Amino acid sequence: MQTDLIILGGGPAGLTAGLYAARARIKVVLIEKGAPGGQMAATELVDNYPGQPDPILGYELAQRMETQARKFGLEIQQADIVSVSKTDSGFNLKNEDGTAYSCRTLILATGANPIKLGVPGEHKYAGRGVSYCAVCDGPFFRDVEVAVIGGGDSAAEEAVYLTRFASRVHLVHRRNQLRAVREIQEKAFAEPNLTIHWNSIPEEIVGKIDVEALIIRSTLDGKISKLPVGGVFFYVGIKPTDEPFRGLVDSDERGFILTNENMAASVPGIFAAGDIRAKILRQISTAVGDGAIAAYSAQRYLEGL
Repeated sequence: MQTDLIILGGGPAGLTAGLYAARARIKVVLIEKGAPGGQMAATELVDNYPGQPDPILGYELAQRMETQARKFGLEIQQADIVSVSKTDSGFNLKNEDGTAYSCRTLILATGANPIKLGVPGEHKYAGRGVSYCAVCDGPFFRDVEVAVIGGGDSAAEEAVYLTRFASRVHLVHRRNQLRAVREIQEKAFAEPNLTIHWNSIPEEIVGKIDVEALIIRSTLDGKISKLPVGGVFFYVGIKPTDEPFRGLVDSDERGFILTNENMAASVPGIFAAGDIRAKILRQISTAVGDGAIAAYSAQRYLEGL
C-alpha cells in the first residue's frame, strides 16, 4: 500500500493527527496494532480533559475521538508494524506478516508504557486503585491513604503532589536514600503528610473489589508490614514504544524522540507526537496538541516536496 502520510499509533496524538490530516484532504492512513485509544482507552475515568466538565470513561473518550476522525475520512488499519526504513522517496514499513506499506511522510505516535514491577495484584487492580499517573488520578483519592513506589524525581514529586488530596502518602523505596534531586527531596522531607518507608519493597497489593492495602517487606530484615491504602502509584520509570524505528531518529538517553516545536524529528519527513516524544508532561491534552501540530507540519512538508 502506498500513501502520502502514515500515522503510527492510535492514541489521542495519533487520532488527532489523523483528524487534522484527513480534514486537510491528505491521503492518510493510521495504523494501530490494537484498538484505537491507546492508554486513554485503558484509563477508567478522565476528569481533566478540557470541555468535559464531568468525568468520562477513558474508552468512551477514545471512541468519540475515533468516531470524529473517521467522520472526516480517516482510514484506520489494524496491523503490527515491525520495521520502518528510509527510502529515496519516503519511508517503507513492514507488518509482522510481511505486508509492506510506503509513504512520503510519517508521524510516530506510538506512545510509551509504564514499567511494570509485576507485583502480585498490580495487574488485577489496575484502574481500581493501581495507577501510574498522579496528575490523572490523584483527585480520585481525596482523603484516602495512598502509597507511591519509587525513589526518583517522578516518584518524589508525585508523592508530594498527592498530599494535596490524600490523607497520607506512603513513599516506599528500596534504598536508604532517594535518587531524586536535592530540591525535590527537601520538599518531600518537609511534607508532614508524607511518610517514607526506607529499605522496603512492595510484596503484594490486596483487596476485595478495589485496593485496600499494600504489603511491603524490609530489605534489611525481611519484616512484613501492611499499609492500609486505597491507592498504589508506581513510579519506577516509563519506556517508549519505539521497537520498529529504534535508531532511525535522534532520541534522548531513555529513547524518547527529540523534536523541535513543529514536532519534526531529526530525519526530514518524520514527525513525532504524544508520549513517544521527549517532553515534560504526558497527558491526553498535550498529546492532542502534539497531534494537531504534527499533522499541520506534515502537510507543510508534503506541500514542499
